[in-house]
Amino acid sequence: MVALRFRILLVAAALLAFCGALGAPFQFDDFSLLNDPALNSAHGWNHVFTATQTRPLTFLSFWVNLQISDAPWTFHLVSLVLHLACVWLASGLLLELLPLRAAWLASAVFAFHPLQTEAVAYVFSRATLLAALFCLLSLSCWLKGRRWWAFGLFVCGLLAKEEVAAFPLFLALLEWSTRRSKAAVGPIAAMCAAALAAGLRTIYATSMIAGSGAGTQAGLTSFDYFSYQGVAILRYLQLLLVPIGFTVDAEVRVPPLAAALAWGVIVVVAILAWRTVRAAQPGFWVLGGLLLLLPSSSIFPAEDLAVDRRMYLPLFCFAALFGMLLQKANQKLLYGYAALLLVLSFAQTRVWMSPEALWMEAARHAPSKIRPKRQLARVVQPAQAVELMEEAKRLAPEDAAVATDLGLSYLRANKPEVALGEFGRALALDPNSAMAIHNRGMALLLLGQADAAKGDFARALEKDPCLFDAHWNLRRLGVVRTMPSGCAWTRRQAELLQRPEISSAP
Repeated sequence: MVALRFRILLVAAALLAFCGALGAPFQFDDFSLLNDPALNSAHGWNHVFTATQTRPLTFLSFWVNLQISDAPWTFHLVSLVLHLACVWLASGLLLELLPLRAAWLASAVFAFHPLQTEAVAYVFSRATLLAALFCLLSLSCWLKGRRWWAFGLFVCGLLAKEEVAAFPLFLALLEWSTRRSKAAVGPIAAMCAAALAAGLRTIYATSMIAGSGAGTQAGLTSFDYFSYQGVAILRYLQLLLVPIGFTVDAEVRVPPLAAALAWGVIVVVAILAWRTVRAAQPGFWVLGGLLLLLPSSSIFPAEDLAVDRRMYLPLFCFAALFGMLLQKANQKLLYGYAALLLVLSFAQTRVWMSPEALWMEAARHAPSKIRPKRQLARVVQPAQAVELMEEAKRLAPEDAAVATDLGLSYLRANKPEVALGEFGRALALDPNSAMAIHNRGMALLLLGQADAAKGDFARALEKDPCLFDAHWNLRRLGVVRTMPSGCAWTRRQAELLQRPEISSAP
């Protein structure tokens, strides 16, 4: 009865910590959900079975969500419910695996540590929540001796997000450190085979999908990515111990010596942890957390070197470690610490409720990075946007995307003549960009040069016959072109281009 009350109270506290996410807008990659033609199609569920879809369960959940509503709060509600379900499961597992007082503290850390904010408040992180939920269910079945049920649930986790591929290694470590049952060998081997298949599928899919931002399209080699991950892991652990300094776009690029030193620290910690792993003491939880981080924080490159949501499932282990180390601390101190975590999570969730606050925080923590400035420029006033993008131009003068965003900022500031020069610079840096040609046409149109603008819109369509913006602007100018087949337009875009008359921009 005491355990039940505790778990109910814990879920209520997690709800209080992250309820602000219900009022948050879409952020960053969330908008791609609204612009994905498959998701916005009445038959979008068919895309679940395509060769390049690595997360079919997550995709299907988004498709169902969109059939009901495209309001941000409905997406956030699903994320919040998934997190509360994970909290319920994690607390029950920790009560089974740890001494009572350690389990209480560990459960609180998992439930409402600020590290969890990104996974809960960022709609695109639903894959992380779903995968973690299935892995926690799998662990629950495993501890009850239902190993093949655990296998099936783990496969569901892989279908939600391949990032949980190292979960079988965690189970193997658990078996080796405790029961060492021979009956576990078959299910663990099957899980490893499924994880390998998911990994190979992910490598294939990311190489096929343009702009995936992962694998061969991450913009850096496996070695470079690996070298920075030591710093990323230490950053996660620092945020666990000292929960300040959160940012959606962390800077972890450091000189080679610092990168090597970071990995050196992790290796030493892992070796020391190995000495106590057989007794399922703190060393077990250290190695378990590091194992769960392997798929996202080792050699498979991703455009984002460090993101807090990657710690969501590993935090189950690190929270257990935290609970074991501090279980004998003063009780009032522990209550105070838990209350502090709740307050910090509530405050961090409020940051996610404002695009301006989110990217301003990122720009402050990483002043030399370009992306926070580009994202912030899109949500602030035109004058401030121009200032931000001029600074980005000084940092990256050869970046066509920066030139494009600077031009768009000047358009918003009602300076099409300056924007024209920036769009021309973007086109010089990327001559085959259909959007750069289109943007130049927009500047010409605002300068009263309609014929020249029509020419640019037409040339943009020669580069990309499916460029919606070019079709739309030509129709606004009275030029109706035959719609090409096979274009990946959303349902709304297709409907707009079928209208006999156009009175305003979409």
